[in-house]
Amino acid sequence: MIFLWAFIIGGLFCVVGQIMFDVFKLTPAHTMSALVVIGAVMDAFGLYDPLVKFAGAGASVPITSFGNSLVHGALSELQRDGWIGVITGIFEVTSAGISAAIIFSFLAALVVRPKG
Repeated sequence: MIFLWAFIIGGLFCVVGQIMFDVFKLTPAHTMSALVVIGAVMDAFGLYDPLVKFAGAGASVPITSFGNSLVHGALSELQRDGWIGVITGIFEVTSAGISAAIIFSFLAALVVRPKG
């Protein structure tokens, strides 16, 4: 049953993104940014962690989970280290994902030639 819910919840995030493209005519960058903000706002209101527990990868894989990670890290480090923890918490939690994106983008740029 967890696979079904992961598929449905992950699909709903994709539907929201596709509606942003088609109906609101947003660019991919605007859509991605909006989905990150949606995840951040959901975490700020305490809604994202229960969604991850319910839907598993359907909520932890989409780009919205990056927003969740940003806020989650900032808030936990704020409680532990004060205001400086807001900045360090963001990087502590998301550094692996950011590093992976940079490394794999670089490797893809070495392999694939742009159409220019």
